[in-house]
Amino acid sequence: MKPQPPDVRPLDRASPLPLWAQLHGELVRRLNAGAFVDGFPGEHEIQQTYTVSRHTVREAMRRIRDAGLVESGRGRPTRVRPARLELGLGSLYSLFREVEALGMEQRSTVLSLGMSPNPTVAVELDLPVTEPLFHLERVRFADGTPLAHDQTWLPAEVGAPLLDTDFERASLYEQLERLGGRRPDGGRERITAVVLDLAMSRALGAPGSTAGLQVHRVGTVDGHPMEYRRSTIRADRYSLVMDCSSHGCRVGATTQVHRTR
Repeated sequence: MKPQPPDVRPLDRASPLPLWAQLHGELVRRLNAGAFVDGFPGEHEIQQTYTVSRHTVREAMRRIRDAGLVESGRGRPTRVRPARLELGLGSLYSLFREVEALGMEQRSTVLSLGMSPNPTVAVELDLPVTEPLFHLERVRFADGTPLAHDQTWLPAEVGAPLLDTDFERASLYEQLERLGGRRPDGGRERITAVVLDLAMSRALGAPGSTAGLQVHRVGTVDGHPMEYRRSTIRADRYSLVMDCSSHGCRVGATTQVHRTR
């Protein structure tokens, strides 16, 4: 007989709470504790572990799936849904720093790095439309899960020292400061709901017609534009949050993540 996992708590047969509800609470507790790093158990294994019927397991699992904690499909095993990153609305964040602060591994796949003109972006940066700009295009990952497609433009004099940087695991802002530059201290941000097109869905490992968020940001230093950033993010892996109380709302909430593995 297969030994019981040490974190399993037996269900109470004398409780007025239905077994499916007890099982649901028990599995959610173990999910939140990170018990299923190596994979979520199948229905048969859950039946054996808790000595319950198939109907009880299915009723508990239906609610867990509806809550978005796990995902499964025909012919595919159930797996824990990737973590959702929550960032404070209105804060000038560094995605690299936020992901690392949560204990998650941050890395990027660099798609493009160089200097080229971009008339539309030049207007946002109050520069001549023919002026070459530093351009960095990446797909950003958190714990190996695609999170965002990110493009950043900087004025040539700001970005040129960064051309030899390996951005697979490096923070743009930290590298900028290391080379004597300054990170943005202000700016404006516009967030738009979008449906990911085929190319973006592939880049982010998303199924077709996945909802996304597109973030356009102009970062400033002492009130002067120094960065234009356009990020496309899978909406199922990213949340914007704002703290409110009886005294009003405060933006820039503490970064959180609901980790399920």
